[in-house]
Amino acid sequence: MKEKRKHIEVVAAIIRDEQGRIFATQRGYGAMKDGWEFPGGKMEAGETPEEALRREIKEELDTLIIVEDLLCTVEWDYPDFHLTMHCYWCRVESGSLTLKEHEAARWLTIDQLDTVDWLPADKEVVGKL
Repeated sequence: MKEKRKHIEVVAAIIRDEQGRIFATQRGYGAMKDGWEFPGGKMEAGETPEEALRREIKEELDTLIIVEDLLCTVEWDYPDFHLTMHCYWCRVESGSLTLKEHEAARWLTIDQLDTVDWLPADKEVVGKL
């Protein structure tokens, strides 16, 4: 009998600046430490994706964001769990994107997106950008 894999639903912010660059963060913890990702995190019960995204970015980066349109939803099977990731275009409302949980971050142009080692699900998003 096939065991049911854990399902995790998360939100991710595709934060753009005035020059059209995209904000990428490097994980500082966990099994996927050092992999690059779009910032965000798990949705809590009763939260809309937009609410979850605003909360997560405030917690992780001490920044208020404006959540704009849904870019895509990625379904990805990792070895230990299935991930559903809702990715939204966002922009900074106020704050300076202070790293609280990540070990590094970069503003990347579209041409520079392949210069970091993205986590597999995030690679799918990069392909859509």
